Amino acid sequence: MPPHLKILLVSAPHADTFGYSMPPPGLLRLGGALRDAGHQPALEDLAHRLATGAIAGGEELAVSAAKYLLPRGQPDLFGLSVMGATLPIALEIARELRPLWPGVPFVLGGPGVNGTDHWILERFPWIDGIVRGEGEVTVVQMADALRRRDTPFEVDGVTYRGPDGTPKRTPDRAMIQDLGTLPRYAWDLLPTITEYKAVTGEEDGLVPLDSGRGCVYDCSFCSIGRTWSRRSRPLPPERLVQEIAELRGIPGARRAYLCHDIFGADRKHAMAFTERMIAEQIQIPWEVRARADHLDAELLLAMGRAGCDRVLLGIESASPSVRARNQKGMAETIDLLGVVDDCAAAGITPILSLILGLPGETDAELDESLTFCAAAALRAGVNLSLHLVNPQPGCALGEEFAAVSRPVEGIPPDMALGAGLSARERALIEAHPDLFSTWSLLPYEEDRLRELTFLSLDFPKVLMRFPRTFAQLMADGSCGALELARAWRRDGRTFETFARERAAADRSCSVETPAIIDELLAWETALVRVGARGARRAVPGRYRLNAELFTSKLPLTEWTAHLSRCLDERAGRRVEAASAPSPIAAPDAPQTYAVAAPVSAPGRLGGVRTLRLGSGVTRLIDAVVAPEASQDALEAMLSSDKAQHAVRNLVQSGVLSYTVPGDTISR
Repeated sequence: MPPHLKILLVSAPHADTFGYSMPPPGLLRLGGALRDAGHQPALEDLAHRLATGAIAGGEELAVSAAKYLLPRGQPDLFGLSVMGATLPIALEIARELRPLWPGVPFVLGGPGVNGTDHWILERFPWIDGIVRGEGEVTVVQMADALRRRDTPFEVDGVTYRGPDGTPKRTPDRAMIQDLGTLPRYAWDLLPTITEYKAVTGEEDGLVPLDSGRGCVYDCSFCSIGRTWSRRSRPLPPERLVQEIAELRGIPGARRAYLCHDIFGADRKHAMAFTERMIAEQIQIPWEVRARADHLDAELLLAMGRAGCDRVLLGIESASPSVRARNQKGMAETIDLLGVVDDCAAAGITPILSLILGLPGETDAELDESLTFCAAAALRAGVNLSLHLVNPQPGCALGEEFAAVSRPVEGIPPDMALGAGLSARERALIEAHPDLFSTWSLLPYEEDRLRELTFLSLDFPKVLMRFPRTFAQLMADGSCGALELARAWRRDGRTFETFARERAAADRSCSVETPAIIDELLAWETALVRVGARGARRAVPGRYRLNAELFTSKLPLTEWTAHLSRCLDERAGRRVEAASAPSPIAAPDAPQTYAVAAPVSAPGRLGGVRTLRLGSGVTRLIDAVVAPEASQDALEAMLSSDKAQHAVRNLVQSGVLSYTVPGDTISR
């Protein structure tokens, strides 16, 4: 055996857009650990190769992936890193390679083998071992054993097939106490960040970082807490700041995605991290995953100042009773809308993650969640991420429902997006439903599952695009979000057509409602168009209108606040008497508004804003953007301090764009 072993570690393929646009940080850590120990690691991310077309998808995926790996040569140890959704294809790739690499230990690791190690070895004889839990120490010790010509499996944290063919488990490996001792990422062993981003055509430059491990909770729908013995360990603040700062030297890297699920659970750590980010002026935007009950206003403000601009909040349900039945461990009295407000005040976009159809959820409780989404969408341009529950292996729902749950044709669980698509994978899923319950849905009537699918896919898009129109229909019709969503689904037409005709036909609506709906739809359509377009460059030395101007009979800002108060009451939030909903009077004359996308500041999402313009400002805009205006005329118009100040404000707000002659940056 050579002194330096060749270890090939491969991340199994999938076609989920978000996942294949970035390298897997766990694989990069393993590569660093093996190299530090003097071995020769080789890493391969087959999701990226599938996205680039280097391997074929569809029915040929397993064969194509195996053929792609063969030129790397036979390794001394072959490992596949899997999620629950990629376990079937990993098994099929290993089946293809097994006869071609005889005598090579084949092992699986990653979150997809949690709680299923014994079953895998019992059912799939071409797999030799399973690495349980953290792999940085285990894989190195396995490689060291092979270098000594010993068995690689008799180290802590491994399940393997014994000489008699039965699975055997070594003791659990103690968790790494100080994550500051983790190896550096082996960035050079995978494609560059620029190459990853090229497959999606996006310029976000988002890079995942292994910022912590574990969770202290035992939510019924999640296996993370059990996997890590309900312990949580964040990366030390100084190490995490260092790893974010290192992104500045990586081409294509523009922002960090901190993967630990419960940022802020250790508040002292979170504050120390944000303070260090500010003190060292890192100025790289970052986003996190967190629980709503871990983020108070002070911490969110510190996060915003430190460069955080997005946070995914695990809400799961707006109903306290549903959360309690599913062991969420969140206080009944938490003000979820208040957390959304605190995010907005800190300049952070909240991504609200909810699970629909949790066991025992009634229509009233489902409506509570949907109405919360409608109320939140009015406040801060939230992102909504709604999911169907599925009983994954290793969690309480998996234990309770896996045996009676099955996949449903045409309803792909979002935990398995882009995976399980080939006939070979589907055959495995069908033959072993208990092992592959990632594809299963709870045993509800199909009509209910279809409705939940509609609510998870179509409903959020409408709320994020037309939150004010949806809220107006709710307020005027005195109905809940679930009732309104069901009516739209029955209608079957676009939401805009449904909204207009419902407002015209519904006798419970006021006589002004159709006109109000038309104005709100026009406003929100302008917001969407400008948001998609973003800020645009101007011809050097000229001003360009970078906004959509329109007139409205509604006092738009006040109208949104009024609708927000109406929905607060319906969402069960106490409204102070001074801010209780009251009729909004239309202005005496139509007002002119501008919908604009200002240039983003470092570490912030630019967003889209609506400004009310006075008649003098409107005339000034018309004058400075007129194509026939000469340079002398522009200078004359802007000769006064008042005009210069007004134009500067319009540029800063994004209504106008301006490029200095010879410069490349819009001002």
